Amino acid sequence: MRAARTMGRFLTLAGQVPDAAITSPALRATETLRQAKEAGGWDCPELSREELSGDVSSVLGEIRTASPLSEVLLLVGHEPASSLLAEFLIGGGALRLPTGALVRIDLEVAEWTDVTGGVGRIAWLVPPRLFPKRNFAFAE
Repeated sequence: MRAARTMGRFLTLAGQVPDAAITSPALRATETLRQAKEAGGWDCPELSREELSGDVSSVLGEIRTASPLSEVLLLVGHEPASSLLAEFLIGGGALRLPTGALVRIDLEVAEWTDVTGGVGRIAWLVPPRLFPKRNFAFAE
């Protein structure tokens, strides 16, 4: 939960607060999102979808249904689906997203419905371990 709070603050300080979030209904995922929102002082509409626990095509289906008014969409899911989705979106490679990590993938699409493989590029990947547990502006 400390990582979730740290990353929630990070999103605020980085100016990357999401417009919407889709989370797995699993307790760990929903609690992660709640802690991040609370610590970061932000709020956004959220949907709970079982598909975030599934394969890449299931998660992709959820992304494609996102509101066209949302520019920054946060997914809170599970491994290995999260890493596999990131690999798919950037068109290949091998990624392993650590627990609590945030990856920003910029998608070169006009609408969420256009999201497919190879349309994204990683802008940044930030694991929570980059932030010291003590003596850091937004870590507890």
